[in-house]
Amino acid sequence: MEVLWSLVVGVLVAAGIYLLLERHVLRVLFGLILLSSALNLAIFTAGRLTPGLLPLIGADATLPPDGAANPLPQALILTAIVIGFGLLIFALLLFYRAYYQTGSADVDDMKRSEEDE
Repeated sequence: MEVLWSLVVGVLVAAGIYLLLERHVLRVLFGLILLSSALNLAIFTAGRLTPGLLPLIGADATLPPDGAANPLPQALILTAIVIGFGLLIFALLLFYRAYYQTGSADVDDMKRSEEDE
């Protein structure tokens, strides 16, 4: 199962990087979202995917049972989702301001408008 999710992460990273190289700013934002999601899935996959065993430590044990999923990557993903959402909102506000100033969402048109000033 981890191999399948690793391939999905690879496809998402490739699509995200492809979109980051586009000229339209909105596609760059979509690439940023895809890259963030791919990173979250990579962390999740690194923590092992075991649907049968809960990562709970018993009263007489010091470690979770063998083969249980690691709960630390899951906690890191929750933090990364919140940070990614904040980054997305900030980038959307920057995009809106740039579009409002230049009247275009194309990166080349934005560069030309800076040269005219």
